[in-house]
Amino acid sequence: MQEVQGWRDEGLAASPRIHPTATVHPRAELGRGVVIEAYAVIGENVSLGDETRVGIRAIVEGWTTIGRKNRIGAGAVIGNEPQDLKFRGEKTYLFIGDENDIGELVTISRGTVTGHGETRIGNGCRIEAQAHVAHDCQLGNGVRIERGAGISGHVTLEDQVLVGAHAGIHQFSKMGKGAWIMPLAMVNKDVPPYVVVAGNIARVVGLHREGMERAGLSPEDRQDIARAFELLYQSGLNVAQAIEQMEQELGGSPEIDRFIRFLRNADRGICR
Repeated sequence: MQEVQGWRDEGLAASPRIHPTATVHPRAELGRGVVIEAYAVIGENVSLGDETRVGIRAIVEGWTTIGRKNRIGAGAVIGNEPQDLKFRGEKTYLFIGDENDIGELVTISRGTVTGHGETRIGNGCRIEAQAHVAHDCQLGNGVRIERGAGISGHVTLEDQVLVGAHAGIHQFSKMGKGAWIMPLAMVNKDVPPYVVVAGNIARVVGLHREGMERAGLSPEDRQDIARAFELLYQSGLNVAQAIEQMEQELGGSPEIDRFIRFLRNADRGICR
């Protein structure tokens, strides 16, 4: 690594700008308009897309690829080694999409060879200050993780999941599209799409109707999801019976198909 002695600016408006105190490896790839702020550190195998900004004292390391127009807050550590006792320094990856807002002191780990081999974050996500995203996690688009939440290894967060402040999610769990994990919840099982959970240990408390509206679901789709929720949680049926009833009453809707598919793939069981 070498310390940059002056702003790297070749006179082009879109040239990368690097603070004199930042440390950027000469083989790091920087897109047009990238900004590296004071005392930040960028590693050898890092690629930063156009107009991405790395905040004061942030570290981006490992085999990490970050897309366009991302903001990385002060003191964040992105692409660090996974906190996994089986990790032995293997070459693993972190991929982050476009237009994500990653807050101050956030930590995001690379994958492991015993997992996916990569951690992946989609587009348009917001990860607030002091949150942690562990190794091998898979985040969809539009995910929001509030301050101080902890996402354990191998967790899947589908599109538009909302994780409340200081919530914790157990390793290998899956959160369905539009699910809402309320603040301080401790989740140890899968949460179906658009379901709201709260508490320690997390239990189902309702349906995320606002989330369905934000996702652009039609009134008919929202009604079908509400009926599926009723069959699953309020009818006295077990999961297999509820799925059978959903297929009889609601089959053919893409959203219901997604809901049923999630239930069938819920290896850890679902929150009740």
